[in-house]
Amino acid sequence: MEPSSLRLVFFGTPEFAVPSLEALVASGLSPLRVVSQPSRPAGRGHALKEPPVIETARRLGLPFVQVESVRDEAFLSRLRELAPDLAVVVAFGQIFRRELLELPRLGCFNVHASLLPKYRGAAPIQAAVAAGEKITGVTVQQMTRGLDAGPLLGRAELTVGDDETAEALSPRLAALGGELLVQTVRQAMRGELQPEPQDDAQATYA
Repeated sequence: MEPSSLRLVFFGTPEFAVPSLEALVASGLSPLRVVSQPSRPAGRGHALKEPPVIETARRLGLPFVQVESVRDEAFLSRLRELAPDLAVVVAFGQIFRRELLELPRLGCFNVHASLLPKYRGAAPIQAAVAAGEKITGVTVQQMTRGLDAGPLLGRAELTVGDDETAEALSPRLAALGGELLVQTVRQAMRGELQPEPQDDAQATYA
């Protein structure tokens, strides 16, 4: 399968998701649609501010939509019409129901900012720094209904610098996640993925 023939939908919201979106586009894997959460009030004036992923989609000329809930039937109906092969999810911030998880032919791939099964949940970078981890990384997992509990599709490690803060570590992990995501998607297109079940007994939560 050629990269341009993969029907891909990208779900992401904050700055952490931007390098993954940029890496996909740079690799010829431009999404059919970028999905993000709605713009929120920000700053002293409480003016609506677009999520970084939407700003990036505009800059790259990608079609996008902002949704309050991915459980909304009208949204799901529009997504079915796109007939995606794959959904990529990076720090999107909403829970996927079974119907959405099973809608893409290849399922949903999630970029998570820890070496799963360590630090499942919403704040893995802060948890790794607080725990004094010297090695952390990113994982691409096949999403299931369990919280960050799906089979592992790819992992990449990164050394945490002495006194490195979560704020400093986050962009490095985001860039690494983009590289790993492209590699994993290409493997999926070639039928080379070998999913590895997580050891739930080793799981920790952030």
